[in-house]
Amino acid sequence: METTLDPERQKQAKQYARIRRRLWLVDTAFSAVYALAWLFLGWSISVREWLTKLITDNWSLSAASDWLLVALYIAIFGGVYSLLNLPLGYYSGFVLLHRFGQSNQSLKDWVVDQLKGLAIGAPIGLILLEFLYLALRLTGDAWWLWAAGGLLLFNVLISNLAPILIMPLFNKYVPLGDEHKDLEERLLNLAKRANTKVRGVFKFDMSKRTKAANAALTGIGNTRRIVLGDTLINEFTPDEIETVLAHELGHHVHKDIPFLITSGTLLVTLGLFIASLALNYAVSFFSFASVADIAAFPALSIILGIYGLLTSPLENALSRWRENMADDYALSSTGKHQAFASAFTRLANQNLGEIDPEKWVVFMFYSHPPLGERIAKAKQFTSS
Repeated sequence: METTLDPERQKQAKQYARIRRRLWLVDTAFSAVYALAWLFLGWSISVREWLTKLITDNWSLSAASDWLLVALYIAIFGGVYSLLNLPLGYYSGFVLLHRFGQSNQSLKDWVVDQLKGLAIGAPIGLILLEFLYLALRLTGDAWWLWAAGGLLLFNVLISNLAPILIMPLFNKYVPLGDEHKDLEERLLNLAKRANTKVRGVFKFDMSKRTKAANAALTGIGNTRRIVLGDTLINEFTPDEIETVLAHELGHHVHKDIPFLITSGTLLVTLGLFIASLALNYAVSFFSFASVADIAAFPALSIILGIYGLLTSPLENALSRWRENMADDYALSSTGKHQAFASAFTRLANQNLGEIDPEKWVVFMFYSHPPLGERIAKAKQFTSS
């Protein structure tokens, strides 16, 4: 039987998407106002001066003052922001999902996830910022080039290590096992035809957080593996799962990971260069000591934030182009066009995916083609 779109779910999907866009706007505006307040109300310089006095005069730690000053300043700046933004994060990440029936999490589990994310993200973020400010102190006007190179190395490293070090902290990954032996063999054969070496096919407990379904090809090199959410395995047919996974393999066939890392690095490099010019102006305008002055961090975050907003449509367009190519590969390699259309129709119903968003919404926010376009493409393949 052909899977059909649920009109009531589409009404909910449109409402859900509208609310999420408004929350994004509120979050973006709040972040900007918060950083501007630190600059124009003088908080940034005051906190830096207080911390400098604390470190050098009270603690007599002048040898490590630069590193410690960055860490303490970021802890205060980021900590206050996180506390003020917590109600919005709670609403968007917990209340809203439960309101639209997309979450299975208890409040306790949600809090644990937030603490895990903080325990992992805060040290990684701090290390990156410490090296950024080391480049600012030591490399002069070339700091942006060193920062871009370091970020490229970090992205390659995290892509390789995330499947084995980070992802298992949030979900349990187990081999499919005898219960799904046929599906495993089918997916491994699909990977073999795509000349993709994988470490195996794994199921993860996606249902402990959400009712949504998903699959992915994670990792690079020796850590590459196929992962399937248990929600996908339980709700989708083997043919549908095969087409979803074929799409993911299409990214490997078209070398999308190195393409997106390269294009992303070029955009980041340009952004950091522009930021280096704008930061010089901010240093003069707000009377900071130098570009390496940690008190200028809110200005740097605003500059990079504006650049990110301006370039996100381009990044999304590049991503949609590669996603379209991966869809084409899935349709041609499997020949299961009806299963593809059925799978993405089921995803629209299950994940509350809006099938026909407005064009400006796609331009601004969509890294994937709208589900309606993908379903229509599959049906056209069927009739061709």
